[in-house]
Amino acid sequence: MQKITPFLWFNDRAEEAMNFYVSIFKNSTIGEVKRWGKGGPAPEGTVMSASFVLDGQPFHALNGGPHYQFTPAISMFVSCDSQAEVDQLWDKLVEGGKPSRCGWLTDKFGLSWQIIPTALGKALSDPDGAKAGRAMQAMMQMVKIDIAALEAAQR
Repeated sequence: MQKITPFLWFNDRAEEAMNFYVSIFKNSTIGEVKRWGKGGPAPEGTVMSASFVLDGQPFHALNGGPHYQFTPAISMFVSCDSQAEVDQLWDKLVEGGKPSRCGWLTDKFGLSWQIIPTALGKALSDPDGAKAGRAMQAMMQMVKIDIAALEAAQR
């Protein structure tokens, strides 16, 4: 078991979110699901807490009520190897949510994600400072990161 595991607090949509995320990421599974019994603060049979794995990363989720909301101060950073992977994850995660800037989006559950190609890190750390600067300027204009546009900006 991993020592540090993200714990996600949902109002009442933990099961829906877990199923949604597991359907998007490869190598993902649903683990233990605990449901509310009679006399609990939520309807009997609904999910109290659950564990799941997204592409090898374990998570826990809780239906804890409306006391807390997600903010962009915490986000899930997803490193992508290709534009096809960026496009696939972005398109699924942004559905019902809201795109932001520089590869960020908020999904339909309010959780923030960064869908970032590894090419971005390489472009921004180019030893040629002028090229890295042009890549930064190009990225600042993007919503979803476009690898071809980054590469064009560096020329």
